[in-house]
Amino acid sequence: MKMKSLTILALVGLVTALTATTAAAQDKPNVVLMLADNVGWGDIGAFGGGEMRGMPTPNIDRLASEGLQFTQFLVEPGCTPSRAALMTGRYSTRVGLNTVIIGGTPNTLQASEVTLAELFKSQGYAAAHAGKWHLGLEEQSWPTRQGFDEYHVGVIETSDGTLYRESMERSGMPESFIEKVVPRIYESEADGNLKAVREYTVEYRHQVEGDIAKASVEFIQRQAKAKTPFFMFIGWTHSHYPSVVPPEFEGRSSIGPYGDAIMELDHRTGQVLDAIAAAGIEDNTIVIWISDNAATPISGPPAFRGGNNGPFRGELGDALEGSIRVPGMIKWPGHIPARESTGMVSIHDFFPTLASIIGAKVPTDRPIDGVDQSDFFLGKQKNSNREHLITFIENEIAAVRWREWRIYPKAFVPSGGNPARPGLGGHRSELTSMPEIYNIAYDPREEDNLIASKAWVFRPYMKVIGEYLKSLEKYPNPPGASLTKFGRQ
Repeated sequence: MKMKSLTILALVGLVTALTATTAAAQDKPNVVLMLADNVGWGDIGAFGGGEMRGMPTPNIDRLASEGLQFTQFLVEPGCTPSRAALMTGRYSTRVGLNTVIIGGTPNTLQASEVTLAELFKSQGYAAAHAGKWHLGLEEQSWPTRQGFDEYHVGVIETSDGTLYRESMERSGMPESFIEKVVPRIYESEADGNLKAVREYTVEYRHQVEGDIAKASVEFIQRQAKAKTPFFMFIGWTHSHYPSVVPPEFEGRSSIGPYGDAIMELDHRTGQVLDAIAAAGIEDNTIVIWISDNAATPISGPPAFRGGNNGPFRGELGDALEGSIRVPGMIKWPGHIPARESTGMVSIHDFFPTLASIIGAKVPTDRPIDGVDQSDFFLGKQKNSNREHLITFIENEIAAVRWREWRIYPKAFVPSGGNPARPGLGGHRSELTSMPEIYNIAYDPREEDNLIASKAWVFRPYMKVIGEYLKSLEKYPNPPGASLTKFGRQ
């Protein structure tokens, strides 16, 4: 009888523990993180674009008005680097992903990295990803090997690959070679393996955004019924070129294909927001909407240009303010006060911030460059916890942002000396003896070099760089890929 009583007590204790664990899990907020592709600061209505530029963005604007709108949200200068920073909370150069993914090189997301999805899984979340990944094709790099339970409409590389087939066919490449390099769309299977379900062609590009939205909505609806907290990461493909859309969006804007793509992106964002509201989970769901890097107003195929980086000089691929300052916002009804803030926030910050909110442990065996912004987001403090950010081009320090100051160790020289040619068409000069200093608050286009009058800025600039270099003594960066410096680390 005594043994039976002990057994019953043990079962009661187990049930109580499981009930407490389930209740705690249900108290945790869901998180839906939407990452746009190459959308500029001046493309969205809430940031001065939208309707003013002939391409209204009412859904994204509404999200910004209902949450915390970041007017100083900073990223890294390219698709892969920003995604690496988002997933790990670390500078991309620490992860070996300091440039756009190149097949056959070591720059792929390593199994040893701890991702945002793994933080959520450690707290009992279901995790899914739909859309663009761009962190590597190797199995160790797949979303389903990096903490996600599911991966849908998998654009595992980038959208410009949809142009490969036509270009290679014109060049006379054999079909056997073309088949090896054209991009595919992937779906995950029950064991986490990825299965290519179709070629990612220009024709399919017309409908891919709608399919990403559909898969995301289905996951949200399913998880809302399951009463399990979830993390949904949506990698939109707009407005990366080629900017093609379904027939119902063609000609909707007044500025051409780019504007049509922005308007479809806004519509798809609205579908996700509507699904959250319809599922009755809006009050317990954090929604984040950000862009991975700036637009390409000058670079890229002329037919697909049209992006706008607001008052800032620069674009995708360079280290100027216009390359790394993009639209961003976060909403959590009843928790994050609706407001607009000039506080500096970077894409790296979501890793420790979301970990703090859900009670996950941030790794202590590696440098984490993100800072915990939870008190700032939740309105418990007025100011952001971030004062600076280093920008890398490949594995070199290309710029340092400290408060309102931007400092460049090397002069940025636009292509051919043309000041209107920044971004992918520009380069940096090795022939400079002093840094360039700009006050981004009053000089957003970085035209007035204050090197002669503001030398005091060198002190915080050298402190920021010194702290980063000191961290490399214990945690050296892995070899990064370079398209220009072959045989050099």
